[in-house]
Amino acid sequence: MGRFRGGLRCIKYLLLGFNLLFWLAGSAVIVFGLWFRFGGTIKDLSSEDKSPEYFYVGLYVLVGAGALMMAVGFFGCCGAMRESQCVLGSFFTCLLVIFAAEVTTGVFAFIGKSVAIRHVQTMYEEAYNDYFKDRERGNGTLITFHSAFQCCGKESSDQVQPTCPKDLLVHKNCIDEIETIISVKLQLIGIVGIGVAGLTIFGMIFSMVLCCAIRNSRDVI
Repeated sequence: MGRFRGGLRCIKYLLLGFNLLFWLAGSAVIVFGLWFRFGGTIKDLSSEDKSPEYFYVGLYVLVGAGALMMAVGFFGCCGAMRESQCVLGSFFTCLLVIFAAEVTTGVFAFIGKSVAIRHVQTMYEEAYNDYFKDRERGNGTLITFHSAFQCCGKESSDQVQPTCPKDLLVHKNCIDEIETIISVKLQLIGIVGIGVAGLTIFGMIFSMVLCCAIRNSRDVI
């Protein structure tokens, strides 16, 4: 009996340790998602009328999952400390929801990468063409793109030189830069989403093992 209680205590502490890690991971996911959404390249693009709103869906899901992770981490600690099967069962359900959200984010980031890249490239080409139709109206949008991606023009920067970043010393094709930068960012989002989903699996395993151990200990008593 003492050995059984010792094993139960060990599983409980493992789950407590997991929840602390899970809470910290949730905080990191929120910071990561907000930084991507409101910092650098994405921040500049979001000010445009034709900003790729669907591109932000994965980030919104990521931030929402991070907030839920923080709440669930605290919830899981309470369930482990009180050895409550009901709370642990609810904790497992919440982890399942987070797992589904993170897998969706990861899959969306990897599979939708080419669509997102092409969409932003199309936005740039439209801004590029608008600049030559009406330099007053298209000037601001093109400056935003060039500043966000630190590039200038397509095959040549000569025709759009007034909109180029002042500190850009060498010509960079914006079509190529858009593909490179968006690809890297979406890969990072996908890796974070899949990584957190993998971490969630361990939480579900620990919660179910502890839940079964609690039930068995009560049956023994």
